[in-house]
Amino acid sequence: MQFRHKIAGGDFAKAGNVASSVKKVLQQLNIDHVISKRTVIALYEGEVNVVAHAYSGIIEIEIDEEKIKIIITDKGPGIADIDQAMVEGFSTATPQVREMGFGAGMGLSNMKKNSDFMKISSIVEEGTVVELINYLKPDARQESK
Repeated sequence: MQFRHKIAGGDFAKAGNVASSVKKVLQQLNIDHVISKRTVIALYEGEVNVVAHAYSGIIEIEIDEEKIKIIITDKGPGIADIDQAMVEGFSTATPQVREMGFGAGMGLSNMKKNSDFMKISSIVEEGTVVELINYLKPDARQESK
């Protein structure tokens, strides 16, 4: 099962819509509640990052019998220092984004905490790609670490 969603940078009114729709699909597929919750949290954080920091983005979701794989690709300023961006509380969000309640600097670290696998690649002035995987079977989670 595959899904593809376009995200518009700056469209906070729609931030979270993809995560909500994926939550419904995971419930319909009877995916374990803990795995579903972790996946939706990681996806929501990624979706909000695109809205808050990028010009546009694409979220691709693939669900099979082994895993849920999410690839978030954005066009935007990129991340100059990924290690620094992973530090809880570090944020490059604008004051306007912070006034709306976003940009606390927890997005990437929450994505990492709520996924079994996370890979980030970024090119400054071009954009960022985040790959997330949550395994559906506990033994697969252990093998990935």
